[in-house]
Amino acid sequence: MGRPLDLTVVAVPGYFGAIAAEQRWLREHAAERGPTAADYERRDTLCNLALGVGSLLAPLVAPTLLQELTPGRGRHGRKLVGLTLGAAAVTTLADRLSRRARPEPGADPGEPGGTTAARVASVAGVVAVAAGGLALCTFWADRTTPEGLWSRRVVSDRGRGPLALAAAIFGWDAIYYWNHRFMHEVRALWAIHVVHHSSERYNLSTALRQPVADALGVFVPSGLLCLLGIRPELVETARGVNLIYQFWIHTDTIRTVGRGEEVLNTPSHHRVHHGSNRQYLDRNHGSILIVWDRLFGTFEREEEPVAYGLTRNLGTFNPLRVAAHEHAEMIRDIAGARTWRDRLSYVVRGPGWAYGQRTAAAA
Repeated sequence: MGRPLDLTVVAVPGYFGAIAAEQRWLREHAAERGPTAADYERRDTLCNLALGVGSLLAPLVAPTLLQELTPGRGRHGRKLVGLTLGAAAVTTLADRLSRRARPEPGADPGEPGGTTAARVASVAGVVAVAAGGLALCTFWADRTTPEGLWSRRVVSDRGRGPLALAAAIFGWDAIYYWNHRFMHEVRALWAIHVVHHSSERYNLSTALRQPVADALGVFVPSGLLCLLGIRPELVETARGVNLIYQFWIHTDTIRTVGRGEEVLNTPSHHRVHHGSNRQYLDRNHGSILIVWDRLFGTFEREEEPVAYGLTRNLGTFNPLRVAAHEHAEMIRDIAGARTWRDRLSYVVRGPGWAYGQRTAAAA
């Protein structure tokens, strides 16, 4: 079963052609429009392009790097699980000792690092969560590949005709909605996805600002479609169609598509998704269809002007910092936690909860 052509790579020349056309249109209408967040800014655009290239290269490198760490498959998988369990045991013991010990001279008794035991728990806790998360991600990815689930399908082969392709595209769109929603509601997944929301501008180049750490996430597998008789190559084609569709909705120059707004995800709906306005947060997660948001209560129309970016903007165009900043903050939060409940909450609860905890601690 040959691997189909990657439509997202084929579409690259079209991406750059559309970006150039949008830039030209914005320049020609600059006098009547005035400066807006849709305007191209050189450093922002270069950051978008760098992350876009990174998102294409990462899937080529990550499997090779991670396959040896996969539990039950790679030669170092058992060591990774052992490291997780060992670090968890050390953390638990250090937690108990730190609760009994007095703070060392000169240490703040209110700080988790007030004792040697607390500092050990801080380091071991990070190791346990990071190693355990990596073990879970690699194990889940290995067990849910489209090819693997295809071999265990519960519905007969649907073939490769237009109906099967339509089912693949529709099914992928439904799975994408839930994965996209989870990326906004689970901090570990938000740490991956936040890259895409980090620009304070909104134009077609923003669509290329893609995550590079997808391998560190646990997602609803697209291979579920293979269990239902959809061939893996059709699932891959559906992925390409889905991503290509999302490119054109990253624009401010198309204000509305008329009646299509009721069914399709459009530039207007997606502008809302990229807004940091309170009423726009975590809304409009759909890709091709907006009906999923209407069905599951996450739909919001574009009404007031959109403020693009994050609730706490980064103030940098460094692609490495953009790609890694939320993971770094998550590690710091885990290191400062005193209980397993808080450590895991900083990973699996929403990013808003973590930011609220940090604000409360600072106050």
